[in-house]
Amino acid sequence: MLLLVNSGGPAAVSEWQDHFAECMPELTVRGWDDPEVDDARVDFVLVWEPTAGRIARMTSLRIVFSAAAGVDHIVSDLSVPAHLPIVRMLTPETTERMSDYVMAACFGIVREFPALHEAQRQRRWNDDLIGIRSSETTVAVLGLGGLGAACAQRLAINGFQVRGWSRTPKTLSGVACFDGDAALDTLLADAHIAVNLLPDTPQTRKMIDAAFLAKLSACASIVNVGRAPQVVLDDVLAALDAGRLRSAWLDVFDKEPLDTGSRLWSHPRVIVTPHVASLPSRRARARQVAQALRDWLKGKPLQHVYDRTLGY
Repeated sequence: MLLLVNSGGPAAVSEWQDHFAECMPELTVRGWDDPEVDDARVDFVLVWEPTAGRIARMTSLRIVFSAAAGVDHIVSDLSVPAHLPIVRMLTPETTERMSDYVMAACFGIVREFPALHEAQRQRRWNDDLIGIRSSETTVAVLGLGGLGAACAQRLAINGFQVRGWSRTPKTLSGVACFDGDAALDTLLADAHIAVNLLPDTPQTRKMIDAAFLAKLSACASIVNVGRAPQVVLDDVLAALDAGRLRSAWLDVFDKEPLDTGSRLWSHPRVIVTPHVASLPSRRARARQVAQALRDWLKGKPLQHVYDRTLGY
């Protein structure tokens, strides 16, 4: 069995090979740019932003594994055959890392970390920046899939007032759950923080715009760890500049790496992170793929398969 890896570049290939040798030694692992690989003999791929058109040329390919939780970097290539299962990367480590990130962002927001950091940069002693308490902070979590549900419950356990929103009804302990378009305004009303964990679908693209931001509590903050196309960054910057938005914590962008000329880098109330909110270690991802393959070879159904009809 041959697995082709396109994640982390050529320098990461040997590490991937070591991890797979540890957890599934019968699997042959090669790098995406290996000149000796015959595409017609590739059984599986583990990819991030694969070269357009190449997957379609792999006539023996049986499963596509995404190197991350999202798959838009794969399905944006319209030549990828519709019959191929695309498996999202959701490991226990993925969930823990995402929850850690969202918790850190929300605590950073209530304790005014962006403003404190700016005061430090200006060498200004501002002891008025005491923030508010988590118990008096309402967080709206958009998207209650595996990651969203975990983050919502972790926030609730840590004292935040949590509301969750999804397309279909959900029930989560400690979380006030809303569903459907009609409930969105109620969800956002008086929310101090909005955390985006929605999938990338036609319905969610450009959803977080000026009108959306205006529905939040005055001087609210947003945390985007979902998908970049859902957030209209110009509207976010305008709301920050006007004082309608307190801060923005952004981990995903339409173009990555983020352009060095972007205003986001230097804006005093923006935290930029390089798409690392939920990225698990290579070892954890190799183990997840190996376990999925072992189950699949025994005839068990694949887990976390992308649904082309739903868009996630």
